[in-house]
Amino acid sequence: MFSFFKKKSPPVEVPSPPVTPAPPLAQPVAVTTTPTPAPTSSPLPTQPEPAPATRQGWLGRLKAGLRKTGSSITTVFTGTRIDDDLYEELETALLLADTGVKATEHLLQDLKRRVKESKATEPSQVKTLLADAITDLLQPLQKPLTIGDHKPTVIMVAGVNGAGKTTSIGKLTKHLADEGLTVLLAAADTFRAAAKEQLAVWATRNTVEIISQQGGDPAAVSFDAVSAGRARGRDVVLVDTAGRLPTQTHLMEELKKIKRVVQKADGTAPHEVLLVIDGNTGQNALAQVKAFDDTLGLTGLIVTKLDGTAKGGVLCAIAREKPIPVYFIGVGEKLEDLETFNAREFAQALLS
Repeated sequence: MFSFFKKKSPPVEVPSPPVTPAPPLAQPVAVTTTPTPAPTSSPLPTQPEPAPATRQGWLGRLKAGLRKTGSSITTVFTGTRIDDDLYEELETALLLADTGVKATEHLLQDLKRRVKESKATEPSQVKTLLADAITDLLQPLQKPLTIGDHKPTVIMVAGVNGAGKTTSIGKLTKHLADEGLTVLLAAADTFRAAAKEQLAVWATRNTVEIISQQGGDPAAVSFDAVSAGRARGRDVVLVDTAGRLPTQTHLMEELKKIKRVVQKADGTAPHEVLLVIDGNTGQNALAQVKAFDDTLGLTGLIVTKLDGTAKGGVLCAIAREKPIPVYFIGVGEKLEDLETFNAREFAQALLS
């Protein structure tokens, strides 16, 4: 398993020879899959390379998950000529994949420029150039989740019902715990039936603590959890908020309240505000991103259920219209089916 998170290394200190260094104080946690080496004068990489075998297994699942989206696009390149018909077919395929009008126009213009500059003559070459264009478009979305600048790092997670929010929180908790980080869960989804119990299962499975109240006020639960996280010295507090549609104004206002109350418990929190979106919803997912960002000020996204959908192109639409970092993407229900987003891998898997 490779690291899900950006490596945060403590500053290099040069101790005086006669003085024994004091035990290190609390500082940003470096989340890696291997023990952090002793500080040296050599700079550490900001994103360590993952274990090849593990990543290759993930790439196989990603390609399989995006097959339904990519098949209609790759069919365009089975001809023998680069002409207007090819570009028209590609435009249709991209729109059907919910790439969106703006992103589709951008990709086609960029692709034509690349074809001209490279003097490509074969459709297969155009396919490779399209992968490059998609990679460049998606690159601003590729950003690791940083853990350790604050203790606890408070992560507030929102999303509509059915997007896979609580399950994604459980998977994220598992990986955090596996990295040796102490996690506290806040079951602030107090109104959905069995929401607390669902999160409690993950808490038990991962041997982490959970703060909950049956039918209590979500903001109060969040406040208690952040306060407890600080008092107990936990590394991360994950706040599971209630699922809601962005059109439900009164419920969206409740999200604002949760954020305000969290800030009262910790003036610097929340440090991350994540939105979980269902890849099957296509352009509606983009609408959700815009609405939740207006309400909460999103810092990152988790895109789930990309397996089996024909609408995986929505990430291109997000990149063009609302380029909020995509921390993780999911292509299944298993723990290993949630991984960090990589623009190049996604583009290649889409057109494989």
